[in-house]
Amino acid sequence: MRDFGSGSVQKTHLHPVQGFGGAVATEHYLSAEAAVEIFRKGGNAFDAAAAATFVEGLVNPHMFTLGGECPMLLYSAAQDRVFSVNGNTQAPKRATLEAYRQRGLDLLPPKGAEVAGTPAAVAALLDMLAPFGSLPLSEILQPARRLAFDGFPVHRGLVHMPKFGIRENARFFAERWTETARLYMTADHQPLPVGSRLVNTAYGQVLDALLDAAAGHGEDRVRGIRAARDAFYRGDIAREMERFVQERDGFLTMADLAGYETLFEEPVFVDFRNTRVFKCGPWSQGPVFLQMLRLLDGFDLPSMGHNSADYLHTWTEAAKLAFADREQYYADPRFVDVPLGTLLSAAYAETRRALIDPRRADTHHRPGDPVAGRPLLDPERVFVWKSWGYGTVHVAAADAEGNLAALTPSGGWICGNEVVPSLGFPLGTRLQTFYLDPAHPNAAAPGKRPRTTLTPSLAFRDGRPWMAFGTMGGDQQDQWTIQFFLNRVVFGMDMQEALEAPKVCSDHFPGTFHPHEAQPGVLRVESRIPEAVRDELLARGHKVVVTEPWILGFVCAVAREDDGLLEAGADPRGHRAAVFPSCALAL
Repeated sequence: MRDFGSGSVQKTHLHPVQGFGGAVATEHYLSAEAAVEIFRKGGNAFDAAAAATFVEGLVNPHMFTLGGECPMLLYSAAQDRVFSVNGNTQAPKRATLEAYRQRGLDLLPPKGAEVAGTPAAVAALLDMLAPFGSLPLSEILQPARRLAFDGFPVHRGLVHMPKFGIRENARFFAERWTETARLYMTADHQPLPVGSRLVNTAYGQVLDALLDAAAGHGEDRVRGIRAARDAFYRGDIAREMERFVQERDGFLTMADLAGYETLFEEPVFVDFRNTRVFKCGPWSQGPVFLQMLRLLDGFDLPSMGHNSADYLHTWTEAAKLAFADREQYYADPRFVDVPLGTLLSAAYAETRRALIDPRRADTHHRPGDPVAGRPLLDPERVFVWKSWGYGTVHVAAADAEGNLAALTPSGGWICGNEVVPSLGFPLGTRLQTFYLDPAHPNAAAPGKRPRTTLTPSLAFRDGRPWMAFGTMGGDQQDQWTIQFFLNRVVFGMDMQEALEAPKVCSDHFPGTFHPHEAQPGVLRVESRIPEAVRDELLARGHKVVVTEPWILGFVCAVAREDDGLLEAGADPRGHRAAVFPSCALAL
């Protein structure tokens, strides 16, 4: 037992996994095993992360498939540089505001072909492997191919996960999406039993098509990978995706697929204590993590005590301010002028920090005015709104050479679109996060990438590459990961203690996903937070909702210590919530 202040006594249930050859943390044990297999064949962290992600797209189809997206943060030891990889989907050329309005829409729907953008994950993975990987594609894809053809055990999360799992969608699958039902249900329209064998031959055949294309270039690894990419985005696979979408009155075409580009960008970062934290740009929600750090850097957090009422109140009020700015300003910077430099500045944080009342929770939506340097924006210029979901996985990997990879694949959920029968996966639905208000920064437009909740994290400590981490959880991702990060940096917890400590999260701000709901003042609190702390939060005006003791989290992380020791940790909440078996492995 270890006491971190204010009655927050935490017992570690799992031990950090340690090694020197490689380390990986993923959402499913089979993807972690795939990564270790790659390490043993001499692959690096990027090879291992890619192999794990192709497996995740098969075994966790309620969370991610090849129809989805894959933002990344990568540290290349050879180049001594961090890369942000924009592996986000992109709106088709015909997906205009007028086209959606002609369909009588005020909000974009949460499912269906009309909110399917370009499936970006495969491009992101292959475009990452070409410059950074080391093994041939045949080695990378072999674990996923083997599982697709031989089958894997159906797990509880795939069947029982709320909203996303088979059971909750069974009737809809059986009545409307028969191809999905054929793959994930029994002949009498029941969900596949937990533990039964699931074979996805079509998924394996897609991988074979990529491998056949790569094989045509012999030992030239990079040219083979690029040929595999073309096979997915310019050949029969693309033609099949276009046909499927067009039959369902969607917008995606082969021209959209062929023109998709993975964007390698400079990450954004801030310094906090002795660390530097890197995030993707404002096309993701990642900068809110950095804005929260800026706000919290002005408080003496250690003196408050871990998970005390003072600490949780301060943290929550800072999150409200940062997420208000996310809603007001974040969007695809190729289309919108995002004042990110000011939003992340210490001076702006200082003006905003003064809005935090140490004794009273605020119940309003309060974006700032970074252009004018004022703490609050004119209320007449504030965007107003009229939920969020778990559907994401995370893969973190580290190797002996010093490379770090943080991948947050998501989308292409089986509850969002019907499975394309010849491909074994559905297309994504992330265009639902666009707004149809032309004044909103995240308004839909052809070629635009919707602001995404997907937000991998990478951190340096004392100037050296240290940690890669992330989680599923929609709008909660940066709330859960920053608590994990502060547990390590501010309160000195080890990897597993930081993962397992009780968490809270705010539903105060507008949700990213349809129908963009907000619950002002609502603070969800795991029941392991002491009752006296919860009562004090109530007294300060928070609308406290007590959850199950192990439900707010699912963080995966790897770290490299100063002596070269690699460490991996996985959140046990995945086990306890029966969502999926999070796994950490090292060798």
